[in-house]
Amino acid sequence: MAGKPHPRGESWRRALSFEFWLFTATIVLCTAPWLIAPDWAWAWTPVLVAYLLRHLYLLAHLALLIRRHHRLTPPFPRGLWGEIYRSIAQYQQRGRKGRKRQIRFTRRFREAANAVPDGLVILDKLHRVDWANPAAATLMNVHWPEDDGRPLFEILTHPDLKDFVETGESLRPMELAPEHNRALMLSLRITPFGERKRQRLVVARDITKIYHLNMIRRDFVANASHELRTPLTVIAGFLESLIDASATPPNHRRPLTLMHNQAERMRLIIEDLLTLSRLEMHEHPEVQEPVDVPDELHLILQEAHALSNGRHGFSTDIDENLLLLGSSPELRSAFSNLIFNAVKHTPDGTEIRIRWAAWSDSLELRVEDNGPGIEPEHLPRLTERFYRIDKARSRESGGTGLGLAIVKHIMNRHDARLLIASEIDRGSTFTCVFPRDRAIAREDPEHAGPRRAAPEPTAETHAPAAPEAVPPLRARG
Repeated sequence: MAGKPHPRGESWRRALSFEFWLFTATIVLCTAPWLIAPDWAWAWTPVLVAYLLRHLYLLAHLALLIRRHHRLTPPFPRGLWGEIYRSIAQYQQRGRKGRKRQIRFTRRFREAANAVPDGLVILDKLHRVDWANPAAATLMNVHWPEDDGRPLFEILTHPDLKDFVETGESLRPMELAPEHNRALMLSLRITPFGERKRQRLVVARDITKIYHLNMIRRDFVANASHELRTPLTVIAGFLESLIDASATPPNHRRPLTLMHNQAERMRLIIEDLLTLSRLEMHEHPEVQEPVDVPDELHLILQEAHALSNGRHGFSTDIDENLLLLGSSPELRSAFSNLIFNAVKHTPDGTEIRIRWAAWSDSLELRVEDNGPGIEPEHLPRLTERFYRIDKARSRESGGTGLGLAIVKHIMNRHDARLLIASEIDRGSTFTCVFPRDRAIAREDPEHAGPRRAAPEPTAETHAPAAPEAVPPLRARG
């Protein structure tokens, strides 16, 4: 069964029919007199003029309405001009509806942005204020529209803010106390957007309470650790004297030894807590110098061989001419933690490989093993304090549960990242990724310094080789 004709198509057919018959009638009226009475043919010229004037009038009228932004409303003329008027009117109606929707969306967006307790500031390509919500006035002293077009660095002053905004680092926030209210502590995040990611969305969050709570926690841990260290040293000293004393009954030596071991374990935990507290005091190391990473790794490997006592195999791939700008004690602590963990937490016969090399955009220290691996659900939590995969085995190996937390803090202080990847029955890889601008060549006279003699490689240590051209490993899980 044939469907009914579409009303829009029917309307266009009627308009075409009207224009066709009007045009035909005009031609007939203007040409017929030339055939019948040529002397009076000029009398029908006004018919053609009227036909042309009708089109000219309707065209001029439409152009005038469009130029004045008038709304086209019925009644519309007959024929094709009526369909043109009607189509333009429908476009106008759709445009008005679209503008109303856009206005409603913009109003809802501004209401939502104004209700957000965080400060929001949009910067243009030149990092000038383009828009800000009311919370930005309280948190960042950015008032909109009064500060429209002003550079953000003139309003919110901080020595590192300009580089932070230009870099557009969205992964790591920046903490600062604004000059207009030193009682506040803000956490700034930058999100690039727009054409070629040249615009910036600045989000400021008030973390004053969290900051003070962290300070209280840090101070408590540091003070408690300091207070516990002295009595614990006294207890451990007396226990050691009792164990070695000849007057101690033989049946008392075993509990005294267990007590001494637990006291030693508590001492290690306190030392690690104090180390974490020191690392949290400042965002970057106070003193940074060229660190002879190959030399440090060789010394750590000597200790790792002694710790392993021949139960593990070692291989190295170390660039002997690649140094690193940083804090030598901190980096030594981080690297030794990773290498010693590979020895302590892998079974006998495991092969451990250490690689130190430069890539196109980074420097990497990798500690790989072919041990049993780590389950994927544990990977995101490995750097938490006191988190252990196997608590019983960790205690047996003497671990405190703070080693990887210390490594993560040291990496953050060196603008680096700790990546962890592991597969069951295929081993684990811990990678320290440093920015390329921290690399120093050994031959660089500007950073030349005294070098310790590197120890001779052991039988299990292979000679350094050039790194393979493979992309840096990324964490999984």
